[in-house]
Amino acid sequence: MEHRKVRGNGIDIHVAIQGPSDGPIVLLLHGFPELWYSWRHQIPGLAARGYRAVAPDLRGYGDSDAPAEISSYTCFNIVGDLVAVISALTASEDEKVFVVGHDWGALIAWYLCLFRPDKVKALVNLSVPFSFRPMDPSTKPVDRMRAFYGDDYYVCRFQEVGDIEAEIAEVGTERVMKRILTYRTPGPIIIPKDKSFWGSKGETIPLPTWLTEEDVAYFVSKFEEKGFSGPVNFYRNFNRNNELLGPWVGSKIQVPTKFVIGELDLVYYMPGVKEYINGPKFKEDVPLLEEPVVMEGVAHFINQEKPQEILQIILDFISKF
Repeated sequence: MEHRKVRGNGIDIHVAIQGPSDGPIVLLLHGFPELWYSWRHQIPGLAARGYRAVAPDLRGYGDSDAPAEISSYTCFNIVGDLVAVISALTASEDEKVFVVGHDWGALIAWYLCLFRPDKVKALVNLSVPFSFRPMDPSTKPVDRMRAFYGDDYYVCRFQEVGDIEAEIAEVGTERVMKRILTYRTPGPIIIPKDKSFWGSKGETIPLPTWLTEEDVAYFVSKFEEKGFSGPVNFYRNFNRNNELLGPWVGSKIQVPTKFVIGELDLVYYMPGVKEYINGPKFKEDVPLLEEPVVMEGVAHFINQEKPQEILQIILDFISKF
């Protein structure tokens, strides 16, 4: 596996790359609180089948640059980074890539397909459907979440600058990573200010078979180095993004798409999501959508929990194009 920095869109973006230099590119986009490393199982599998797997650390994460300003983390900034990565790694401006996204990576992948469908051959998205699509710019998504779940809902807790960063520093990065990565409750993440969500200092958090202490140690080392401000700044732009997305209200995703979600994924239990995925609206918004897959007994971090199954779904789908 090769690690390199791509200069583009005003920042340095770290990418992990494996596979033949002339192979079709598969761009793998991670979520929160993850890194390129969350695709550690799929990268070699794709490379072995002749694809060139490219997994960036999104801006604010890992070995990519982390601008200080909250306003540098809008959907436009992040999609701009991806377009720069695609341009740097493709032979011509006409060459399209396959895109696979999870969590925030999935949301950004939807926006990439919305803004630059000319860059995307086909899309595999995990966990986050297009129900988080552009809506009336006067709508404030965070206000809606606050009204539904209350002030302790994780997205709301992430809004106040410095607040959640201080809490994470006090609780400790390792405990925070383990608690979030092992979260399997099919419902909202509520983080009361009394820090009870994280458990007591002495309490050990058992790891599932798909997550090793070495895996956690890698995540911890990178987040301790970089901090959490960049990653939570994505959430601090929810309302702003919806204002910026005004021109795309009503737009459809015109890219062939496969969608997979875990049956125990907290996103599946957000208001209206289950109905959206299983009803006609998803296919209306994404006309080239294949039948969505709801994976039984699987939670949010689906690409890490079921690495081989997700690899197979990706390969089966992209091999059609």
